[in-house]
Amino acid sequence: MFELAILLIFPAMMAFAAASDLFTMTISNRVSLILVAGFLVLALLTGMSWQAIGLHLASGFLVLSICFVCFAFGWMGGGDAKLAAATALWLGWTHLLDYAVYASLFGGLLTVALLALRGVPLHPPFLLREGWYARMTDAKTGIPYGIALAAAGLLVYPQSFWMTGALQ
Repeated sequence: MFELAILLIFPAMMAFAAASDLFTMTISNRVSLILVAGFLVLALLTGMSWQAIGLHLASGFLVLSICFVCFAFGWMGGGDAKLAAATALWLGWTHLLDYAVYASLFGGLLTVALLALRGVPLHPPFLLREGWYARMTDAKTGIPYGIALAAAGLLVYPQSFWMTGALQ
C-alpha cells in the first residue's frame, strides 16, 4: 500500500500545486502540509534511517530559510517558498542541486514566455473573459513560479530515493 502512496502523493501534489498556481496564483498551505506529512509517514514506513530523515529535514529547512528571505524581499510568493521547501524535503541533499537548477531554468523559460505573452497587443476576447488568462496577460501580475517548481520536482523525482530505493 505504501508503494502506491510513494507513486501518488508527491506527483499528485506537484501537479495540483502547478495547476492551482496557474489558475489562481496561489498554492494552498494544504499542499505543503500534505507533502511534509506524507514524507514523514513514508520515511517511517519504508525504514528510512534516522540519519537520512535528518538530512532530508535539513535540506527542507535550508530551502525554507533561503526562500523565506526571498519572500521577505518580495522576490517570491509564500506558497512558492513553502512548496520549494517541501519538495526539497522529499528530494534531500542528493538531488537538491538538480532541483534548483531545473527550477531556475523552468522559471526563466516561464518568465520569458509570460513576458512575450504580455507583450502581445491583442488577445482573443473569449480568452480574456477567463480570469486565469486575464491574470497571465496582466503586466502587474507576478509569475506563477509554482509551475516551474512543480515541473522541476517531477523531473527529479524518478531519480530520488523514493523511486530508486524505497520501492525495491
